Parts: sequence; C-alpha cells; structure tokens
Amino acid sequence: MVVVTGQSKASATPDDAMSSSDAEDDFQEPATPTATQAGQALPLLPQQFPEVVPLNVGGMLFTTRLSTLRRYEDTMLAAMFSGRHYIPTDAEGRYFIDRDGTYFGDILNFLRSGDLPPRERVRSVYKEAQYYSIGPLLDNLEDIQPLKGEKVRQAFLGLMPYYKDHLERIIEIAKLRAMQRKARFAKLKVCVFKEEMPITPYECPHFNSLRFERSESETKLFEHHCEVDVSFGPWEAVADVYDLLHCIVTDLSARGIAVDHQCIGVCDKHLINHYYCKRPIYEFKITWW
Repeated sequence: MVVVTGQSKASATPDDAMSSSDAEDDFQEPATPTATQAGQALPLLPQQFPEVVPLNVGGMLFTTRLSTLRRYEDTMLAAMFSGRHYIPTDAEGRYFIDRDGTYFGDILNFLRSGDLPPRERVRSVYKEAQYYSIGPLLDNLEDIQPLKGEKVRQAFLGLMPYYKDHLERIIEIAKLRAMQRKARFAKLKVCVFKEEMPITPYECPHFNSLRFERSESETKLFEHHCEVDVSFGPWEAVADVYDLLHCIVTDLSARGIAVDHQCIGVCDKHLINHYYCKRPIYEFKITWW
C-alpha cells in the first residue's frame, strides 16, 4: 500500500514516491524498548527491601529480617539483598529464590543466632552453606562430626592419588560384567596392600618392617602386577588394609551401590628363589538390583 499525503497522484514523481515499507515504518506504533535499550535510556534504581522480608525458597515459605540476610557481608544472601541486584517476586509478593528450601531454615537459624543443625543434617546443610557462600557456617560445620572425621579420612586417602579412578574402574567393570551375563550381580578381584615389598615367611622373622633397603637390581626382581581387576597400594600411614577396605565400601555405598567383599587368599606369585607375593586378594560382589 502506498500512502501519499498532501499531494495528488499526478504530482507524485517516481523519485518522491515512498515504498510501502517506508510508509508503514513512518506510521508504526513505537516498539516496546528492550531490556538493553531501557537500561541505556533509564538505569534501574536499586531495589528496596522491607525490614521484614517474606521469602519463597523453591516453594517453601520463610520470613526473616533484612539484617539477618545481610549478617555476613561476603555471602550470596547479603549480595542478593544488598539492593544492587533484582530479585523476582511470586504472586504473593514474596521474594523468590530458585533453590530447594528443605534446609534453608537451618541456614536462617545460623544467621539469626549461630545455631548449628543436628548431626544427621550436617552434610546437607554444608552443601547449602557452600551454595550461599556462608564461610562462618562452613567453618563451624567442618569442626563437628561427621565432617571433622571426613577431613581425617580424606587426609589418608590423599596418599593414594588414583583412589577415585580405581573406584570408577570397579564400578565400570562390575557394570560391564553384569550386562554381559545379564546377571543381577558381578564379581571382581581387588588387591589391597599396604607394603610395597612382598611379604614372605623368610623376611618376617628378621624384619619388623619391610621397608629395608635393597639394591635397584634386587628391587626390579620384585616388581610385578598381581592378576586382579583393580589394585590399591602401597601407602605409608598407620591406617591399614582394613581401613582402606572400609573407605572403598563406604564410598561405593554412598553412591547407592550394594557391595560385599571377602578375602579369598593371596597373590602367591613366584618372584625369585624362595620369594612369593603375599599381597591379599579380595573378591568384591557388586549387586545391581
């Protein structure tokens, strides 16, 4: 459509004629400005919060003071309610945080009065404290059980840099074997040994510890790989083989994997002369359903 105003058709020349798109552009309603355009034209004012703040955290409702949310400056909550960031509200006007609110009450109780959660909720509240970056709460939780014991356990596991990789290998082998056999469970052999040198009846009476020196050539004679699926060790710590077995079972169970294990003997591989490998071999049974 060609729209001409103030001139007759006869007076209109090709050069003066407007295309339909040009004419429509002149008469279109102004478009709603985008967020970027609005921000350039009119900067958003800092958001104002009431002294008593209604909250909706993942569908769970809470009410607290603004000063409680701002208790510690370096936390995510303090930043969210500083006024520098926009926080949406729900239909009831409550400020909405898109996060599971199951343990948010424990977060508020700490901010209000320093209260800590009961032991059975410590791990879950710790994860929430990490999300909200509440450093003082993290420090307090790390000093109580079960997190304090977990720090000690991780210090021991830190002696074995491939520990997590070995756990993954156990899971993958067990899954593959169960799928191949169309079976409910799978078995695999795991070697767990603390000492690097093999234990033999000839050495034990003469040495309280197997960490005696051997020449490089002698050491190579004792190097071997036990015929197992996964091997853990050696390590230098007071914690023994049973402690590491406990760690393995605990970490697999934490991932929902049912596991049983039993010692089925030793490697017993002939190395040289009268020396045999005596590293213990365990059979792990992983049940999938």
